[in-house]
Formats: sequence, C-alpha cells, structure tokens
Amino acid sequence: MAATNIDQDFLLRIESALDQIRPYLEADGGNVKVLEVTDEMVLRLELLGACGTCPMSTMTLKAGVEQSVLRAVPEIKAVEAVNVAPTEL
Repeated sequence: MAATNIDQDFLLRIESALDQIRPYLEADGGNVKVLEVTDEMVLRLELLGACGTCPMSTMTLKAGVEQSVLRAVPEIKAVEAVNVAPTEL
C-alpha cells in the first residue's frame, strides 16, 4: 500500500530523511514504510522485517526514525508505527 494522501514533494522529503536511517535498520534486518500523514501532521509508518517484532522497536522509532524525520521535515509533529512491538514491563 502506497501513501496516497501525501504531496509527492513532501513525500520525497520524508523518504530522504528515512533514507538516512534505513542503512541501520537494514543492517538488523528491518525497514520502514510510509503509510500516511494524518491531518494532525503525524507520520504513520509500518515497521518491516525484524523491526516489526523487535522489543527495541519503540526506542528505535523514537530515538532514530522520529528524530531523523523531525530534523529534516519540521512540519511533521510526531511519528507513529502501526505495528510497534509491545514492550515488556
């Protein structure tokens, strides 16, 4: 499923930011896919491969992916994954 509600230039800026962190995700067998940007400017992603089941995926999402996107695309207010692995308490 491709992100359909996003202007192509805006999507290219998001993808460029994600491309900065993808080599690290891919090194551990994972990746991310853009699903949509909500009206509230929340980027929704799907975690792919190992990222979808990794217990560290929340940390990777917030400390790596989200920070990379927020630096490059300040219009984005937050980044969420639709399939983030639950953390154990």
